Amino acid sequence: MKIRTHAESHVVELDDGSCWQIFPGDLAATLSWKPETDLHLEPIGDRVCSHVLINGADQSRVRVITAGKGWPDGEVKKVLKGG
Repeated sequence: MKIRTHAESHVVELDDGSCWQIFPGDLAATLSWKPETDLHLEPIGDRVCSHVLINGADQSRVRVITAGKGWPDGEVKKVLKGG
């Protein structure tokens, strides 16, 4: 999949029409994304997110949830603190 829009740093819309909210701790990994970046979406069983977007070029992974959905209470802080 390719990026349709990435106007907000924390939300990306893919060419299939799906929109994903990027985990705050993973935003730096998205700085090099371009419209031609090839991304793969995979479901995961994580306590804080439902899916990962994988950059096809370098295999970096970014945790995401459906855009507009809220992050689990307290989990973001725990993960960012290394808990």
